[in-house]
Amino acid sequence: MRSQPHPFMANSVTAIQQEMLDAIGAKTVAELFEQIPADHLTKAPLDLPPALPSEAALRRYLIDTLSQNRHCESELSFLGGGCWRHHVPAICDEIARRSEFLTSVWGTPSSDQGRYQAWFEFCSQLGELVDCDLVGLPVYTWGCAAGHALRMASRLNGRRKVLVPEVLDPERLLVIRNYCEPSGMAQHLSIVSMQTDPASGRIDLAQAAAQIDGDTAAVYIEMPNYFGILEEDAERLATLAHAVGAEMIVGVDPISLGVLAPPPSYGADIVVGTTQPLGVHMYGGGGLGGFIATRDEERYAREYPTLLVSMTSTSRAGEIGFGLSLAEQSSYGSRENGKDWTGNSVYLWAIANAVYLSLMGPQGFEDAGRLITAQARYAAQRLAALPGVTVPLSGSFFKEFVVDFSATGRSVASINQALRARGIFGGHDLSAEFPAFGQRALYCVTELHERRDIDRLFDTLGEILNHDD
Repeated sequence: MRSQPHPFMANSVTAIQQEMLDAIGAKTVAELFEQIPADHLTKAPLDLPPALPSEAALRRYLIDTLSQNRHCESELSFLGGGCWRHHVPAICDEIARRSEFLTSVWGTPSSDQGRYQAWFEFCSQLGELVDCDLVGLPVYTWGCAAGHALRMASRLNGRRKVLVPEVLDPERLLVIRNYCEPSGMAQHLSIVSMQTDPASGRIDLAQAAAQIDGDTAAVYIEMPNYFGILEEDAERLATLAHAVGAEMIVGVDPISLGVLAPPPSYGADIVVGTTQPLGVHMYGGGGLGGFIATRDEERYAREYPTLLVSMTSTSRAGEIGFGLSLAEQSSYGSRENGKDWTGNSVYLWAIANAVYLSLMGPQGFEDAGRLITAQARYAAQRLAALPGVTVPLSGSFFKEFVVDFSATGRSVASINQALRARGIFGGHDLSAEFPAFGQRALYCVTELHERRDIDRLFDTLGEILNHDD
């Protein structure tokens, strides 16, 4: 049977393939792989299913496969821990999917089509929310933003030690460690953990005070922290950091800022955080983004690794234009000699973020924050009433809280498995990440949870704990 060209692969056409080989001076495709040792090459065909014969068959296969998925739109979810289910107004998707933005991720100014202005609006509105005058375009994740900020601080004061909380999203910590580089490398930063008070869930202030010294480049905390707890000693930590010339960096969940004070009000020099709650779907964990914000001072601006968007006059009287500032210090302008390496994969989310911010406004953020606070408090009170279940941390919390199942004799994994069988995603299992704390889970409640959802969780957990083996 004669081999047919692949419908989506132009170089599978024999004539085109030969033309490409002739252009590079190779006789066969195999010559391109001669540098690979023979013992590294696969000897037998890969054990793959038969190729799908058509686009229609591929579509059916994908639909059948995806129909097996259980997601947060079809199930009742209390998962959080870094990616949360918040309401996404339909207009966020409508605007972000417009061809002006969807196909204009990068290019020359002639292909701008309003992109720079939309990015400027993102930076301006987010800056107002976090009370900072200077905001860069987003980076891949909150962890990336935190890593960049720690390196910014090190460049500002020439120091190599950074303090981070003991209680930190493990994935975010891995990203931060990657940015701080292994010991022995030229740009290595030493990471020191600040211990957590086991009763409150907050950073142990006395212990942290002993760690902050003249070698400290930055102190990094989160508000709320990974356990949802508010760091009530944040201002004292900032005072300690500033006393030795260190930078204070605060990571924040922006949806909380309708009810919580912005980080600069308690001493933050650099503010970082996530953009995912601002009009972006969970997308299986792929709708993430991180931001960096500071005061509008040249010493900070000169250390930004991200792109900055500014407004200026044009050659036409009375006209305003938007463009990039300090691009030469980024990896776009200087490649490997830039301040740090950043990518542009989340710039489209900045469009959705800008739409969300403009829709919500100050009152919208306050309303959402108050609703989240009330619903989360109600959920914590209900779950704490279950036999053997406690909400162990005494600190105030926002959106997320820790639930301890240790006294029930059940593991979080078994409880979550039973919940899934009943159409509920239980809280994020913390027992593997923080084994010393026992069988604990991180539960998340947002503005999308109604009291009937929380009551359903309470009733279902009661059934599981009372009757399941």
